[in-house]
Amino acid sequence: MKSSSLLFLIISLFSVQTLADDRFKDVQIEVQHINENVYVLYGAGGNIGVLVGTEGTLLIDDQFEPLAPKIEKALLNVTKQKQKIKYVVNTHYHGDHTGSNNYFAKSASILAHENVRKRMSVKSKDSGLPVITYEDGIKLHLNQERIHVKHLAAGHTDGDSVVYFEKANVWHFGDLFFESRFPFIDVKSGGSIEGYITNLDALLEKVNDDAKIIPGHGKLTDKNGFKRFIEMIKSTKNIIVEKKRSGMSKQQVIESGLGEQWKVWDWSFITEQRWIETLYDNI
Repeated sequence: MKSSSLLFLIISLFSVQTLADDRFKDVQIEVQHINENVYVLYGAGGNIGVLVGTEGTLLIDDQFEPLAPKIEKALLNVTKQKQKIKYVVNTHYHGDHTGSNNYFAKSASILAHENVRKRMSVKSKDSGLPVITYEDGIKLHLNQERIHVKHLAAGHTDGDSVVYFEKANVWHFGDLFFESRFPFIDVKSGGSIEGYITNLDALLEKVNDDAKIIPGHGKLTDKNGFKRFIEMIKSTKNIIVEKKRSGMSKQQVIESGLGEQWKVWDWSFITEQRWIETLYDNI
């Protein structure tokens, strides 16, 4: 390779990395205590569930790689002394939930459903991949807590897991729950509308009235907040079913919208139009 071409390549790679770093430079990691020794961390990307204790720290998801040092610093503020990151559980394979795997893998074992490893392996053969995989689920015993990890098929993706901290009575639903906003259903990665709803109904039966729920995106909530989400999914689906049956084209449905009641669920990633398109194309 000519020296000028090599120089251009180096500059290009450096520019890409700089842009990536700049995207996250102002992100602050917010820590919220939930119950017992369980916390939630907010930053950019999927919410992080945390279990701390003398036996080591467990993370549920880990956001984007440039944020890993900030996440580590936020954890230090919680534990007051540096504790080993012992486990990371990935609720699914998307990069805003798995981006820091490689960083935390220096001390942690990464767990996920086997489909998560398969999908991540397409982009990377070894960097940050789950080293412990399961089909239906797994239990972990750490810091006087029993952690239930359960796979639910064909919802947000084909590799979704939810996590339950039994003693603390705290759930992490990953992207099977977008609090107060339209969800992203990754049909190309094995997700489905019907599967998503089936999973929501199954989870609703398991959650008790006192439980706290960490959504994949949005703020910490409870069973009532989860019920509102389910109501939105089913109601907007029924709206699209009726409009589609009446012969309306997708564009006509987009123009007519879902009604004033559901406009507040619109957000930057899944707008009302994109949610309508998801429903129209997949029911």
